[in-house]
Amino acid sequence: MPDASSIRTQTGLARVVVVEDDAELRDRILVPGLIDFGFEVTGVDSAEALYRHILGNACELVVLDVGLPQEDGFSAATHLRDALGMSVGIVILTGRDAGQDRVRGLSGGADAYLAKPLQIEVLAATLHSLLRRMKAAPAGIETAPLPTLPEWRLESDGWCLRSPKGKSMALTLAERRVMTLLVAGGGEPVEREILIAELTEDVASFDPHRLEMIVHRLRRKVEQRTGQTLPLRAVRGTGYVFASGG
Repeated sequence: MPDASSIRTQTGLARVVVVEDDAELRDRILVPGLIDFGFEVTGVDSAEALYRHILGNACELVVLDVGLPQEDGFSAATHLRDALGMSVGIVILTGRDAGQDRVRGLSGGADAYLAKPLQIEVLAATLHSLLRRMKAAPAGIETAPLPTLPEWRLESDGWCLRSPKGKSMALTLAERRVMTLLVAGGGEPVEREILIAELTEDVASFDPHRLEMIVHRLRRKVEQRTGQTLPLRAVRGTGYVFASGG
C-alpha cells in the first residue's frame, strides 16, 4: 500500500477513478456524489480507459463496475493487482450480489464489494474507511478492529463522523464544514452567522433556512446510519451547540 504521504493530493483530496459504462449513473450520480463527499474523481467507461488514465495520472482508489464492456471488473481488479502490481484501494460495484461473485471479487484483488443499488454515502464511507486502512498498515498486515469510542469524533480529515459505538458515516462538504466548526466549539454554542459564513462567500444572499435543513438532514442521516441521536441542538437566539460526549 502507498504510504500516508501519497494518499492525498496537494488539494487535500484523495484521487478516485470510477469505472462505469452507464454514463448516467457515472456522470450524474457517482462522480458528482463522491466529489461532494470529499474526493477528487475521474470517471471512465471501460477497463481500457482506466489503464490509459493511470499511465499518466496517479490515483489511490478505483471503483470498478463488474459489467464493463470487453474486460469485466473482476478481470480489471486482478490486472491492477497482478499484472500492474498497483497498491490502490479497489472497490467492486455491481448489480450481482451472489455469494460466489463476492468471493471472486475479493479473492481477485478487490478490497470491498458493494451491491447496487446503493446510497452514495455508503460508497463514500467505504472509500474513506479503505483510505484509513491504507494509511494505518503496511501491505499484507491486517489492522485490528477500532475500539468502541467514548464520544463522537471527526476523522479522515473531517470527512467522516464516527459514533460512540464505532459506526462511521461519510459527510458531504456542507456537513463537514458545519461539523468542523461545531466540534471546534468544544461544547460551546457556535453563532449561526459564523456557520453561515463557513458555508458561503455571499452571506447576504444565503437563505438561513438552508442551514436548518443541513442540520435536520444530518441528524436524520446519523440516526438512520448509526442508530444513535446526534448530540447537536439549536440554541435559541444564538446558533447550534455540539456535545461530543452525548
